[in-house]
Amino acid sequence: MSTDPTPGTLDVRWIHGSRSRRHPTDPPWQVHRYRDDTVIMRQSKDANFEAPFTFLLFGRHRALLLDTGAVPDRALRDTVDDLVADWVAGHPDPDYELVVAHTHAHGDHIAGDASFADRPSTVLVGTSPDDVQELFGFDRWPAQIVEYDLGDRRLEVTGIPGHQPASIAVYDGATGLLFTGDSVYPGRIYVRDFPAFLDSMNRLVDLAAAREVTHVLGCHIEMTRTPRRDYFFGSRYQPDEPPLQMTPEQLRSLRDAAVSVADQPGVHRFDDFVLFHGTGVRTQLPLMARGLVGQARDRVLRR
Repeated sequence: MSTDPTPGTLDVRWIHGSRSRRHPTDPPWQVHRYRDDTVIMRQSKDANFEAPFTFLLFGRHRALLLDTGAVPDRALRDTVDDLVADWVAGHPDPDYELVVAHTHAHGDHIAGDASFADRPSTVLVGTSPDDVQELFGFDRWPAQIVEYDLGDRRLEVTGIPGHQPASIAVYDGATGLLFTGDSVYPGRIYVRDFPAFLDSMNRLVDLAAAREVTHVLGCHIEMTRTPRRDYFFGSRYQPDEPPLQMTPEQLRSLRDAAVSVADQPGVHRFDDFVLFHGTGVRTQLPLMARGLVGQARDRVLRR
């Protein structure tokens, strides 16, 4: 495992929705090459308000795609096919494989799976914790850290349930990137199983402290640049977003925040994220109310 990661560039303005719903301007997917062998993609808010990010990592023998987006169409498949073809043209391998896995199993991260089911030389990973353990070779889920080799590019994978039972984090020693799915990102962190989440965050902080982490990358942006203020649920236009990338210090801050509210179910606002502790009606109603009001305002503004 490399101890000297080579970072790429995050000098990018992410697509963030169109000002007018009647006149969409975003492409279905935005493709950003962090490095030649590392691609970050964002789905358009014109396609789905979740606008998730997906990640494509190339090794010598296979590529790993993390997540397939929120829309069940072929747009991501076509984009990935082009990217893989470009890679193989420069790195010929007739047996080059694509592994389609997931940061976790929520619908806005697996909706495009079916479009990869018939793709040649492709492994489409299932979405259960058992499927995840089988692919990566876990025998002590979730605490074990396992290596997964793409060919001269070894990743480290660990389970981080709490947000969702099959959630994983992936550390790439080549770039120093730590992929955290929907468990750590600048937005609303929904926690279904709080004890499991606390355990996951403690282990993730320890993992990051023992490695050179250049950036922590989750799968959404939902905050504004104003501390403690997020965009309303369902927002289709977010022109004042903070960066996607977070720091190890922000990861520790999220862990510390979770510890501080561990015995307080409800909605808890912090500068860089909002913690939703629990899944009951009492926790969800504030979100639903803000979402309905915000969507009504959005419709008025975009006429």
